[in-house]
Amino acid sequence: MKLIGSVVLAALVLTSMSLLAQEPARPPAAGAAPAPAAQPRAPEPASSQELEQVAKMADDLMWFERLSDIADVDKIEITSSKPIRMKNPTAKGAGNPLIIYAYTFVPKHIADGKKLPLLVFVHGGVHANFDTSYVHIVRELIGRGYIVAAPEYRGSTGYGRAYYDQIDYGGAEIDDTHTVRDWAVQNLAHVDGERVGIMGWSHGGYHTLMNIFRWPNDYKVAYAGCPVSDLVMRMGYSSQGYRNTYAEFIGKQAEDDPMEYRRRSPVFHAAELQTPLLVHSNTNDEDVNVMEVEHLIDALKANGKKFEYKIYENAPGGHHFNRLDTALARQSREEIYVFLARYLKP
Repeated sequence: MKLIGSVVLAALVLTSMSLLAQEPARPPAAGAAPAPAAQPRAPEPASSQELEQVAKMADDLMWFERLSDIADVDKIEITSSKPIRMKNPTAKGAGNPLIIYAYTFVPKHIADGKKLPLLVFVHGGVHANFDTSYVHIVRELIGRGYIVAAPEYRGSTGYGRAYYDQIDYGGAEIDDTHTVRDWAVQNLAHVDGERVGIMGWSHGGYHTLMNIFRWPNDYKVAYAGCPVSDLVMRMGYSSQGYRNTYAEFIGKQAEDDPMEYRRRSPVFHAAELQTPLLVHSNTNDEDVNVMEVEHLIDALKANGKKFEYKIYENAPGGHHFNRLDTALARQSREEIYVFLARYLKP
């Protein structure tokens, strides 16, 4: 009820702002001189961040509505292991840990004392969030006996401008995801801390790779779908506008500090792989070019790493090919689930 009330209140506030901006002037009192003609005022539009906050609250309702038959759905607020990023290092609150968000999905009717494997499911999109476009996949995972935790790492949308601006591409955002992993292991009664996997597509695949490279003992298995893998190469095949966006994320252009982009690229950490890993890519991916993922595959092979991969040939759907509700997507996801189950034994 509290969540419903928040959605209604936010919608009413935004609607009221729009209506007030358009409200016509009241007529003058009897006998009074007519007021000068007022120039029409266009309503002040709500900011994109305000609209995204309302959309996020509405989407949260959908999570509860669409999964309540099979899962206990919750949303948590916890502190990251990394601090708030502030321009003034001596300002009030500087150094405080950032408050981050996450969803948890626990299958209903778990027997007392029973433990289930945990999957950390990381959303893609950088400035995006874990919305209900993933609901069919979460439902599939719950049906296979997993507890799911989905981090809303810093920079995710739907939490206001300040949270949006906290983005730290390949930096503290990676720690946020690991923080959610640790919280779930320590606080969800039915999680088996010895059976934890991580998965994600695109930027979520990037998080997956960076997590297993940094904390190899914390994950039994990993899946990275069409993962961002090589930021140096990515800047090479992207437009200047795209490169400018990454400069905002990281603090400088790749040409000004290529080694920093290298440090934040999974491909240059290939020697650190210890976790069983499955990678998928698609030759017609319009976002993460297949050659970027091939570079990761080549680097893993060059370092003698044991892993599994599959490159799909012009699979319909491009970057999203195996997240869709198609026969091919379901078949591909079944390959993922078989791989995960080999190590997590749900």
